Amino acid sequence: MRIVLTGGGTGGHLFPLLAVTKKIKEKLGPEAQLLYIGSGAPMERQVMQTEGIPAKYVASGKMRRYFSFQNFVDIFKVPIGFVQSLWILLWYMPDVVFSKGGYVAVPVVLAARIYRIPVMIHESDAIPGTANKFLAKYATRIAVAYPEAQSYFPMKKTALLGNPVREGALGGNPPMLLKQLGFTESKKTLLVMGGSQGSEIINKAVVEILPQLLKNVQVIHQTGDKNYEVVVRMAGERGVKAGRDGYAPVNFMDDKLLRDSLELCDLVISRAGANSIAEIAAHAKPAILIPLSSSANDHQRMNAYALAQVGGALVLDEPNLGANMLLGKIEQIMFSEDKAPQMSERIKAFYHPHAAEVIANGVIELGAM
Repeated sequence: MRIVLTGGGTGGHLFPLLAVTKKIKEKLGPEAQLLYIGSGAPMERQVMQTEGIPAKYVASGKMRRYFSFQNFVDIFKVPIGFVQSLWILLWYMPDVVFSKGGYVAVPVVLAARIYRIPVMIHESDAIPGTANKFLAKYATRIAVAYPEAQSYFPMKKTALLGNPVREGALGGNPPMLLKQLGFTESKKTLLVMGGSQGSEIINKAVVEILPQLLKNVQVIHQTGDKNYEVVVRMAGERGVKAGRDGYAPVNFMDDKLLRDSLELCDLVISRAGANSIAEIAAHAKPAILIPLSSSANDHQRMNAYALAQVGGALVLDEPNLGANMLLGKIEQIMFSEDKAPQMSERIKAFYHPHAAEVIANGVIELGAM
């Protein structure tokens, strides 16, 4: 079976796509012939090379919601990418296309429509992206991760299947991490994540309350590469030394550190990207979510409030990140007898342990039609 994979070049698209791809390989074995069609972003090239998945790259245009001369340039990229996709699909002629959305998926899915190749798309967020909303009419099947997203797609071909979580983010070894960081079992642990690039707003808010926070709490703080030195310096100015007294800043989290930290911690402060939420839910951890205010379609805010509505997370918008507010919310959750357990139980609803397998089955079924 020949399967084409496509989707935007960020971790938000690639990690779920790889989780599904792994299940496809497990089910089909050597019979699975895979080809990734992307935009050629550095992360795509690195990931596909690491995973050993053949890849082709096409031109893709992005329609920005603000004025930019790049919008005029990108208008011409779309038809170029469409012609390139037509040629690649004619040469490869897959049985099925699996799309994770993003602008690069548009020419690929449209070309598949021309050849009558069945397409399955997956939407990770509570509010679908522009590309997936546009491509819905050309898809054979649509999988969504949030109930809120179902209303944007044709009901007859849409199913709530959840977000696939990469296996590397599951499990964990808390005792080993405790020893590695020099933490103690007698204190609760807070994990702060600002996304793969880190968040200056979250970093600043957390550093401001470190002296008070570290009296009762240990902190693992993922700062982002470009922010690490600044965070360490700011913490030092407040009398907090990195790697000492229960404060462990790290610039980047690989899979092992991520899963160990998620398993060890008692509370997570995080952005509200779909992947981050799914990974937090997989470990059943209460969360304070701080949505990225500039996220496309305001999808992070909608993701966060979907959890808040069922009591699985507390949401703080960026303008509300005052020191007293943040510290108070952290202590309210971590040291309440019933708050944290209730949130842990309710956030589990956003983890679908079989999502990758069910989606893989759907792709394979379409390819066999």
